[in-house]
Amino acid sequence: MGETCIPHSPKRVVTISHFALANALILGIKPIGSTSASSYPQDIFPPYLREEVGAIPVLGSQGTPNLEKISLLRSDLIISWDVVRSIYPLLSQISPTIIFHFGGIPYWKDFFNLMAEALEKQDVAQKAWDRYYQRIEELKLALKDRYVNKTISVITLTEEDSLQVWSRNSFAGSILNDVGLKRPKSQDIDTPDGLVYYPLSEEKLGEIDADVLFIQARENVTVEAFQKWQKDPLWQSLKAVQQHQVYVVDVYAWIGSNLIAADAVIDDLFKHLVDEQ
Repeated sequence: MGETCIPHSPKRVVTISHFALANALILGIKPIGSTSASSYPQDIFPPYLREEVGAIPVLGSQGTPNLEKISLLRSDLIISWDVVRSIYPLLSQISPTIIFHFGGIPYWKDFFNLMAEALEKQDVAQKAWDRYYQRIEELKLALKDRYVNKTISVITLTEEDSLQVWSRNSFAGSILNDVGLKRPKSQDIDTPDGLVYYPLSEEKLGEIDADVLFIQARENVTVEAFQKWQKDPLWQSLKAVQQHQVYVVDVYAWIGSNLIAADAVIDDLFKHLVDEQ
């Protein structure tokens, strides 16, 4: 890929990926169209983004953007990440296109800072970070010392009847780490993608045990799997279940990897760890 001349103060921006979409919104840029997340229905955006996004066109999914729809928007800048590197020549024929390297969920903070630097929005980015860390401090104060010696587990139940366990360097894990909340031993590690896949078995179910369990909900799949395992004696033996501290949260916010999603995660932590206690 060659160099891209980024227009000063672009007015008609298209984003390919909800990561880039959210980052643009935080930086004060309202895209005129964007792709949805590959794991989400292609005609809508994840719930936590809808209010911020409004009624902009959905341009396919981030893995398979609709080039015809993109060309009709007459954008002056297209922003994406490595997922569309193979079609960069086609995108750059439509509009100036900038593709950022995004190393994955563990690098969500770096990705935001890269976008801010390229778009000359460092001041806006710093204010966004200041607000994030202010909310982190407010949550710490509200929690006081009630979770000092307690652990927080974060999982997703999937269609394949398997278990995703989110590690310390996942998106949600990084927020919990910023707050100073502890993780169970099986999750207090760094992994390449911020997660570990387990077959959903009785042996592995015990490894998710903690004082508090957050289950990231993926539509009806999580509900059905959750209902199944609620009947299992081993599930009933989990500490979080016995203490009535199992909470279902929006998977799309909890893996969102941007500051709008971080707000939603912090809201959930306030709701379940402070307000309901």
